[in-house]
Amino acid sequence: MTQVDFYVLTPHTGGDRYQLACRIAEKARQAGRRVLIHTPIEAEAKHMDGLLWTLWEQSFVPHGLLGQAEPQVNPILIGDGARDMEQHQVLINLAAEVPMFFSRFERLIECVDHDSAVKSASRERFRFYRDHGYPLNSHNIS
Repeated sequence: MTQVDFYVLTPHTGGDRYQLACRIAEKARQAGRRVLIHTPIEAEAKHMDGLLWTLWEQSFVPHGLLGQAEPQVNPILIGDGARDMEQHQVLINLAAEVPMFFSRFERLIECVDHDSAVKSASRERFRFYRDHGYPLNSHNIS
């Protein structure tokens, strides 16, 4: 069964859920996991692509846009996960809705920042996972 983890930025923490998703994706990649960052919005996918190119000055994070990058050499892919047929262990959800394909992943990460709409949607997703019996963890990020 998929493990679901909510990472929540505390009120005084800088950054946003996109930067948080980058940090989590890089940590998972360093642990040898293949990661899919799910967003059905093309502008968000391009934003994530840009962040992964520029977030760390000292290192390169191998990644690419879903459908454009070679999955074999890019352990982090970004895009609409409903169209993904590659094998990944970790799904990072940036969509407002529960991704209906999430159960094919070992782990689902939900990133929550200070935006009230993001918080509200994440509460709905939390209830969905809880009501369907998925194991849940919540991590406050300071």
